[in-house]
Amino acid sequence: MPASTAVPPAAVEARGWGWRYATRQAWATREVSLRIEPGQRVLLLGASGSGKSTLLQGIAGVLGGADEGEQEGALLVGGEPAAASRGHAGLVLQDPDSQTILARVGDDVAFGCENLGVPRDEIWPRVTAALAAVGLELPLDRATSALSGGQKQRLALAGVLAMRPGVVLLDEPTANLDPDGVIEVQSAVGRGLDATGATLIVIEHRVDVWLPLVDRVIALAPGGGVLADGTPRAVLGVGRGTRAARAAEPRTHTAPGDLSRQLASAGVWVPGIPPRVPPPPAVAPGEALLSARGLVVARTPGTPVAGPLDVDVRAGEVLGVVGPNGAGKSTLGLTLAGLLPPAAGRVVASAALAEGAIPRHRRTDAGTDPIAWSSRSLLTRIGTVFQDPEHQLLARTVREELGVGPRALGLPETDIAARVDELLERLRLARLADANPYTLSGGEKRRLTVAATLATRPRVIVLDEPTFGQDAATWAELVAIIAGLRDGVDERGPLAIVAITHDEAVLAALHARRFEVRR
Repeated sequence: MPASTAVPPAAVEARGWGWRYATRQAWATREVSLRIEPGQRVLLLGASGSGKSTLLQGIAGVLGGADEGEQEGALLVGGEPAAASRGHAGLVLQDPDSQTILARVGDDVAFGCENLGVPRDEIWPRVTAALAAVGLELPLDRATSALSGGQKQRLALAGVLAMRPGVVLLDEPTANLDPDGVIEVQSAVGRGLDATGATLIVIEHRVDVWLPLVDRVIALAPGGGVLADGTPRAVLGVGRGTRAARAAEPRTHTAPGDLSRQLASAGVWVPGIPPRVPPPPAVAPGEALLSARGLVVARTPGTPVAGPLDVDVRAGEVLGVVGPNGAGKSTLGLTLAGLLPPAAGRVVASAALAEGAIPRHRRTDAGTDPIAWSSRSLLTRIGTVFQDPEHQLLARTVREELGVGPRALGLPETDIAARVDELLERLRLARLADANPYTLSGGEKRRLTVAATLATRPRVIVLDEPTFGQDAATWAELVAIIAGLRDGVDERGPLAIVAITHDEAVLAALHARRFEVRR
């Protein structure tokens, strides 16, 4: 994108700003005061639930009006109220699929420009330049459905750059990507910023990938306000930052080592301070609760995406399913869970797991094939946590969400209440019991969907990206919970866990047996 066409970068300023969702009593964030100068590149950190995404949505002007929530203080972009400056900031979300709107690459990138009323003869030169800036020089009529996760994230970034905002906002843009996709997106962001000079604010729990690009780190405090603000070296003890940023040190009044420990204790991922991990399993894996032989998997009938595959899912073990984006990992998980029929081959449950299963249709025999089981039978045998938490949220409150599965099983209300209360405490959701699930942070939604799956007490659990969006503290908690399920810390005995993930640290912490799926 030629420098002459780049828009001037915009400043971002918060003056005692806070936001409370209409359905929540607690504030999502408040008392945030900061100023980000035009052209600065900022890494925004904080514990899960500290309001990082809310702040980004506020800057983008997409939080809504008084009917959707209550605002305090002021939030400005380029000196104007953010809510009245839509289009001056471009937001890229963490889920590649949720922001792909149109069927063809060119149309998708042009969509934002069209909404802003950019003259037609200016739109397509912008589209071409934006795709080049992110290194995605594809035919404009290429189907967006044919793109990998990393390509879709670069496509979303191109759509933002084509609008020529003064501020680029990235909310965990690499959370669901394989290592190659992470590099693709980080490089694309760097090229786009070099071309436009735009201000950058990026949220990412894993900081290492963004340190080469940013010159400032801001950490939000869990209870509101700013916990730390300075260069990467001043806040995290790593990186050098730009000369101008180094000249501004220090913004904090705490020694780097003390500050790093304070941030780590608040749940921030700090390089060199890894979270605590559980001990290895004490006993060897048990019987295979699920076995697949010659398994070919497909989302669309007649279009296989992976296979043939031979795999066993054993009690007392975590099976780590790894591989690049688009290889079919999630499709394999859904097939093992009895939610998708095999394209070829078969998934067979052990006799112990299949005992008492009710068939989906009266004219069939449930047998040992999970795809033939009723949904009620699956609830107590194979639980699934989808990659996108919002795909399985059903109730109006967190407490009601945890009761959906047990209530579907017809359990007494006293038993349901006991299970729900135990899970609320176990996954640190008690303070959110009456909140609308859709107003939770990404990390809180993930913990909620894990808890909802545990509520029906299945023997096999399929987890798709279980740790994405988690701060260091909640990551360690989830890993400990999964390890406890693996080892059989309650009356059910050891469970079989399938973890589909790009998070190598979680596989190491759980001593998982790796199973690679290739394209």
